[in-house]
Order: sequence, then structure tokens, then C-alpha cells
Amino acid sequence: MAPSLTVLLAAPRGFCAGVDRAIKIVEMALEKHGAPVYVRHEIVHNRHVVSTLEAKGAVFVDELDQVPADRPVVFSAHGVPKSVPMEAQRREMMYLDATCPLVSKVHHEAEHHHAAGRAIILIGHEGHPEVVGTMGQLPEGAVELVETVEAVAALAFRPDEPLAYITQTTLSVDDTAAILRALRQRFPDIEGPGKEDICYATTNRQSAVKALAPRCDALIVVGAPNSSNSQRLVEVARGAGCGTAFLLQSADEIDWRQLDGVKTLGITAGASAPEVLVDELIAACAARYDLSIEEVSVGEESMHFNLPRALSA
Repeated sequence: MAPSLTVLLAAPRGFCAGVDRAIKIVEMALEKHGAPVYVRHEIVHNRHVVSTLEAKGAVFVDELDQVPADRPVVFSAHGVPKSVPMEAQRREMMYLDATCPLVSKVHHEAEHHHAAGRAIILIGHEGHPEVVGTMGQLPEGAVELVETVEAVAALAFRPDEPLAYITQTTLSVDDTAAILRALRQRFPDIEGPGKEDICYATTNRQSAVKALAPRCDALIVVGAPNSSNSQRLVEVARGAGCGTAFLLQSADEIDWRQLDGVKTLGITAGASAPEVLVDELIAACAARYDLSIEEVSVGEESMHFNLPRALSA
């Protein structure tokens, strides 16, 4: 007789509106222009998504010099430095920008603060494509990156220097709040966004994990190792009371020994992970356990972003 296992399924989970839009842009570009359509960097951080688009005729490259001038190129959902579309225009390339509108919002904030004469502090993770793209909206040196509370103490701005902060959209809500407290303590007059930069999807997925983690013996986040929002979900789960929380790209990676003695398993997925990967994980569990599934929901999402006019025309 199969052992019993209760699965607590987080909701919301998986694809957000920005990821859904970016994937559709590549698919519609393929329909309109035929294969190949080139994509600069992974369109979103998920190998399953990338492989599926490759099978349809998308070609993923690191830089524009790998793209023939007569073929369309799509910029990833994470955003790109201004130098990238400028180079595409110089080469008279056809390009589509799949940058998430919520990332574009942060870009506009950076430009606004820079134009107003403020030095800018970006809270984010060094080397992440979104951070590279955001810092690349302005001249080199105009944006100072901060990753930790400790780094705030090392900032060398004058007390009277006009300052503003912006944030990466996929950060831990709690960690970012701690950095913001430190910033405001050092620089009480620092300007911030009218509406927080951490995106609704990141916030909602972290809230769902906080709701179910205390009830779980173990929790699996379906997502890619290079996905910031997925990595943050693992951290949030551990911080919320589920010490055995780990990241898997797919059901194929399950080490069943990690689930020895587990009676209640939480499952969620990062914002760039398709629901099919969650379905496959549940199916793998069902083959070994007598499953009972409960969805733990903290609300529904209805966000939708329009597609570029060049595709909808």
C-alpha cells in the first residue's frame, strides 16, 4: 500500500503576465515572420520554455552580432541596456522588445530621477540581466548597486546629496524592506517610487509560500537555478518555517530520499515556470504516494499586458 502524502499547492504560482507576454511575442513573431526568429538571451529563465520555443524555430543568442541583419530579434523579458536597441537601429535590424512593462516602469523611474539630478541607488543582485539592463539605461556610474543591509553603511554619498532608490522587480519582499529601512535611516530624504518596484507576481508568490510553509515538512519550488524569483521563493519558505525547501527544474530531478518521512509537501512554481512542470511533479508523486491535494490560495491574479503594435497590426 502506497504511503499517504498531502500536497499543499500554492496559489498564485507559475507564469506571470510579463512572462506570458514575452513568450507570446516570440511565438507571434515566428507566425508573422517565419523561422528563424532570434532572441537575445533566454526570453525568460526557464529551460523548458526555451527548448519549446527552439523547437518552433527560435534561436537564442548572447549578443546582436550573432543575429543576421535581415532576421527579427527579440529582447528578453528582463530588459536590456539602451546600447542594445541603439546598436539594432544602427544596423537597421527589425527588433521587438519583450521587456516586462513592470521592468520598463523601473527604467522610466531611473531616467526621471537622473534628469532631476538625483544619484540613484538600485537594490538588486549584481550580474542579473534585469540589473544589467536597468543600470544600462543611464551613463556609467549614475547608478549605485546595493545588495545587502551591510552595503548601505558603505555608501559614500554626502548627507545633503539628492538621492533616489529603485529596485529589481524579483527580490525578496522582506529582505528589500530591511535594506530600505537602512537606507531611510541613513538618508531620510531619499526619494522612492510612487508604487513599489517589486512586481505583483513576486509579492503574491512569496505571500502564498508564507501561507503554506509552516504547514509543510518539505517544500519544492519548480523553477530554474538562474531565476531570481524562484530562488527567493526557496529562501522565503525556509524563513517562514519550512527548513527543507529546495529548487527543482523538473520532476526528473527529484531525489526521493529528500522526501523520506515527509507527510505534507508544499509545491509552488516561480513566475517563469510553466504549469506543465507542476503537473508532471504531481504525477510523479502520485506514482509513489496516495495523494491528497489542497490548494492554498492568497488571491487571484488578473493582470494583463498588451502586445507590441508591430505584432498585433
